[in-house]
Amino acid sequence: MTALAHVPTSSGQPAAPPARRGRYRLLPYLLLLPGAAWLLIFFALPLFQLAAASLYDRSDSLATGYSPALELGNYPEAFEAYWPQFTRSFAYSAIALVLALLMGYPLAYAIAQKAGRWKNLLLVAVVAPMFTSFLVRTLAWKTILSDNGWVVGLLRDVHLLGPDGRLLATPIAVVLGLTYNFLPFLVLPLYASLERLDYRLLEAASDLYANPLRAFRKVTLPLSMPGLIAGTLLFFIPATGDYINAELLGTPNEYMIGNVIDSAFLVRLDYPQGAALSFLLMAAILAVVFVYLLKAGTEEVL
Repeated sequence: MTALAHVPTSSGQPAAPPARRGRYRLLPYLLLLPGAAWLLIFFALPLFQLAAASLYDRSDSLATGYSPALELGNYPEAFEAYWPQFTRSFAYSAIALVLALLMGYPLAYAIAQKAGRWKNLLLVAVVAPMFTSFLVRTLAWKTILSDNGWVVGLLRDVHLLGPDGRLLATPIAVVLGLTYNFLPFLVLPLYASLERLDYRLLEAASDLYANPLRAFRKVTLPLSMPGLIAGTLLFFIPATGDYINAELLGTPNEYMIGNVIDSAFLVRLDYPQGAALSFLLMAAILAVVFVYLLKAGTEEVL
């Protein structure tokens, strides 16, 4: 039996015993255990608790204790009360995403294909703002867009703003804050895709009489689609749930759904409504992402 356990394989190496082969098959699953445990403890269990809280009876309170219930009416009530904030969140995020694409795609392309020896320095410049706190960066924008700042002063001088015109505490300030804070999440995946682009393909398109716009549409854009899809998702999802920019750069008239959820949990202590709003936001984002991925996948095939 011992001899059979060490019969040489076709590669000339002795075959591993059956027990050892069984351990090898289990090894990948054992390596997954730490990550799976992390997701279970810090994602699945809190998500389950949040789902349970969304069904609590809202007539109770945090002081007296919420009683377990099956109040499905918390969802339509929450949406009916705060649908403007839902709409505003998706509108602000979509506008910010368009602005980020207009700036981020040319920037990622320039770094990937034209920067040369300055490539690493420009990449550091893209991610350098993330070395500081999200809160500090947003407060900096509050200073930049203040009524006495140079930006507002310049816009007043060229008559794009009236004498009493302002940017701070307006939807423009919130959108600009979202665009700035989440721009690196769009640029980096785009850079990763564009950096692998073979420039000879563009030369071939030019040899086949394609103008630069047609070469971009037929060659560059399709080949950068994986990075574009990843970047837009990494930008859009956190921007939709953000509340810091609306809190610091806007007024209650510009509040997004994240501000309402924050208030429900930390100010009003209305846990059922806050949990219901959180699940409604997750469901809405998942629906938008699913439609986007389906459409993007169909266009990529075509």
